[in-house]
Amino acid sequence: MSKTIAILAPGAMGSAVARRLSEHGARVLTSLTGRSEATRRRAADAGMIGADDDAIAAADIILSIVPPGEAVALAERLAAVIVRREHKPIVVDCNAVNVDTVRRIEEIIGSAQAPFVDAGIIGFPPQPGGKSPAFYLSGEHARDVAVLKEFGLDVRIVEGPVGAASALKMSYAGIVKGLAGIGSAMVIAATRAGAADALRDELALSQPAILARLEVALPDMIPKAYRWVAEMREISGFLGPDHPASQIYEGFARWFEHLADDAKGEAVDAELMKAFAPGNAGKKT
Repeated sequence: MSKTIAILAPGAMGSAVARRLSEHGARVLTSLTGRSEATRRRAADAGMIGADDDAIAAADIILSIVPPGEAVALAERLAAVIVRREHKPIVVDCNAVNVDTVRRIEEIIGSAQAPFVDAGIIGFPPQPGGKSPAFYLSGEHARDVAVLKEFGLDVRIVEGPVGAASALKMSYAGIVKGLAGIGSAMVIAATRAGAADALRDELALSQPAILARLEVALPDMIPKAYRWVAEMREISGFLGPDHPASQIYEGFARWFEHLADDAKGEAVDAELMKAFAPGNAGKKT
């Protein structure tokens, strides 16, 4: 069995997924227009083939894996090309966007008469010999994408319309990354007030599972904080402007923005988080 799958774009997740698909016999296309030399090398290492938009629109399946703030613009770009084609690819939005955003993307792709699938990715980029992250799929055409199981991906169907998979992703990320946000804020506050050791000792006694998670999550989140800013705002939008908790996630967006800026500058808070979790920097959960 052979499939041509396009992945936009060849970032950390996109290129790792492409490598897994290529290893299982898929032909994987991507767009390299305007990309850096480092990105081009990463794409080549993953077995991705650079292609123009017309060739990408001729793929069997297109996976959109971009930062959430770029998802709508990419859908508009794809629709403008797909609308001219008789054969329509299945377009799968795999981005961390809220339900309203994914439904807007569905309308854009639908305007080109192409089938659309809502997807949420939960887990880390696949590593050679390791497991795939979970691809949760929902919508009328979700089962048409289940073929990706044959190419090494962990595909799981969410029974529900477009929006169900994104709702799962938003809820899961809101819990997991929300805990990282709370933990990092309190660790830094405690450290600045001279209570870091006492906080660590109390967590070790009364909440050892939370301490164990923070020891891994805090240093690991430092290089990722910039990517979480838009995602927190999508979660805030998922809750809705009238939900009392929506401002919590807007606050997390500002907090992760601060951590991202800190990491690029003097990295004071980043060093405080690493000091609270000695020896764990770079480990994965």
